[in-house]
Amino acid sequence: MFEATDVSRTTLRKVGLRLVPFLGLLYFVNYLDRVNIGFAGPSGMKHDLALSETVFGFASGIFFLGYLVLEVPSNLALHRFGARRWMARIMLSWGVIATAMVFVPNATALIVLRFLLGVAEAGFFPGILLYLTYWFPQRYRARIVAMFMVAVPISTAVGSTLSSLVIQYGDGLVGLSGWRFMFLVEGVPALLLAVLTWFYPTDRPEQARWLNASEREWLATELAREEAELAAAEHWTLRRALTHPRILGLAAIYGGIAYGLYALGFFLPTIVAGFQQQYGTHYSVVQRGLITAVPYVIGAVAMVWWGRHGDRTGERRWHVALPSIIGGLAIPIALYLGNPFAAMTAVTVCAVGVLAALPTFWALPSTFLSGAAAAGGIALINSLGNISGFAAPYITGWLRDLTGTQRAGLWVVGVYMVLAGVGALALRRRE
Repeated sequence: MFEATDVSRTTLRKVGLRLVPFLGLLYFVNYLDRVNIGFAGPSGMKHDLALSETVFGFASGIFFLGYLVLEVPSNLALHRFGARRWMARIMLSWGVIATAMVFVPNATALIVLRFLLGVAEAGFFPGILLYLTYWFPQRYRARIVAMFMVAVPISTAVGSTLSSLVIQYGDGLVGLSGWRFMFLVEGVPALLLAVLTWFYPTDRPEQARWLNASEREWLATELAREEAELAAAEHWTLRRALTHPRILGLAAIYGGIAYGLYALGFFLPTIVAGFQQQYGTHYSVVQRGLITAVPYVIGAVAMVWWGRHGDRTGERRWHVALPSIIGGLAIPIALYLGNPFAAMTAVTVCAVGVLAALPTFWALPSTFLSGAAAAGGIALINSLGNISGFAAPYITGWLRDLTGTQRAGLWVVGVYMVLAGVGALALRRRE
């Protein structure tokens, strides 16, 4: 991960190897529990619970309304009480609710549980982003965020295949239908990891006994120096971070990227299932899972490479804008193409664009925020941006019911992603 040539590289290599794989594992389980409803929907849940596409989209997206309510308070609590305890609390509560999805009896209960899942998870993702700023200097953050966030495409790629296998071969086990058994298998790991999280992470570099004294001193000094430089260059209080137009602008940009991410996450399995009617093809549940995985496997490689490129060049705006615009232009044409291979190629370009934009985007707020302002600002950007997590599946499902096709929904995805890219180019570093 880092070459061990001096104390800085040795230290960052140790920190990276200890923290990033573990945090990536947590996010893998987190993201899978967030989007596995997308695999359950076309695999029997819509039929069993009598869900229209609109209701399914609403149930998928209401997660983010619960998320919105407690995002900022949760991140401030993490900053105050420590990441280890707070992340363990989040994981325990989300694991309980994710597992309870096994017993959902109807659409109303599904909507309530999805809302509560969002409340339980609030603060997890921005909390980890904040936690990474406690351990890595700015010049390394895009690549580190990319390494951590590669859990998103991996959870979708591996998760699509895993979920499909569990649904297909778990049908009837312990008296559960396949999609219910999937919620059981994928909810329990969060409960187990909550216990491990209580003991494994270290809150701050000064407490890291797995670093030697010179490594702890270098890292703490380097991070304190950067924080002092930020404070001297531009003073951001918590109140300013929660109200400033730059933060709101970043939230709008992130909303466009997230719109593409969640529209694909919740509806790509449905789109692939729809190839049977559109192109006269037939795929088994497992085959649909493998096809769904392809864009995310390629996107994972692009995410890490693009994040490293952004760190090497030090450029941020174009590294957010270019993939957002390219991905936005690709997705609306996906279902106008004449065969499933061409359609999936366009979907893959969109997925690559979304995933490549994410790590560099999250390197932007920490270039001018630190301390409590960073805790509140990052949480607010994620919270407001994730309104798209509600809007994307709901609007996509509603347009599917209204028009009878996925095309209108994908046009909305494309337009918002392009606007997000244009917005990133309009950003100024200082105001």
